[in-house]
Amino acid sequence: MCIPGCQEVVARRLSRRGVFKGVAGMATLAGFSALPAGGAFAAPVSFSKVVDLTHVLDPSFPTYFGKPQLEIRQLFSFDKDGFNLNEWVVNEHTGTHLDTPFHFSKDGPSADALPIETLVVPLAVIDIREKAGADPDYRITAGDITAWEAANGPLPAGAAVALNSGWEAHLGTDRFRNADANGTLHFPGFHVDVAPVLAQKGVAGVVVDTLSLDYGASKDFAFHYKWLGSGHWGVEAAANLSALPAKGATLVVGGPKIKGASGGLSRVLALV
Repeated sequence: MCIPGCQEVVARRLSRRGVFKGVAGMATLAGFSALPAGGAFAAPVSFSKVVDLTHVLDPSFPTYFGKPQLEIRQLFSFDKDGFNLNEWVVNEHTGTHLDTPFHFSKDGPSADALPIETLVVPLAVIDIREKAGADPDYRITAGDITAWEAANGPLPAGAAVALNSGWEAHLGTDRFRNADANGTLHFPGFHVDVAPVLAQKGVAGVVVDTLSLDYGASKDFAFHYKWLGSGHWGVEAAANLSALPAKGATLVVGGPKIKGASGGLSRVLALV
């Protein structure tokens, strides 16, 4: 249940007996959720299932700019060579992927420099499916955060906040990018004014089920600049957010550990 890079954390916190209990019933990770860099580990976390928040990626997966961003070249095949090996040519920001602070800042942390404890965190899921259905340009505001906290309690320290707009239902159709006649995209995102609110509450990162942290019609990427530029991360094009509770899950972001990367393809999991 561990991804490359989080093994050191789990090795210190999870006994072998706990692993086998997890396979049989419910796994227990002592201190698996964490505060931002420099913070202390939170209370133990238990989970009974793992939800994959990662879309299957192939060259036809939709992209923000509309053109394919993944090419797969077969270099060796089992029938001919006795083993399979492919070469990838890929844009960092393709499929379910991580946005790092370096993506929208001059010298923010790149993928290899993000503290691993900030990528294994409590997850809060804000359901805006009804609002997004009525207005594809809807942006999460401070009011949505207030409403979530009124129903679920304060956001956990060091948490990630996910926007569940239901946009995954449009994958495989033109509605996913939702470009108008002028080429402007229309899908939900975060309002720039909510960035300082989330930062003040100690949120580590945000997650969207669309192609951008900003709403599709944005021309200035204001939320990207404000949020990533202040040292936080984001995940775009997440899957299966509707399968998660509003609170109680733990997010595991298996981002790339490539020196200088502004982000990259990620395996993203939720422990429920």
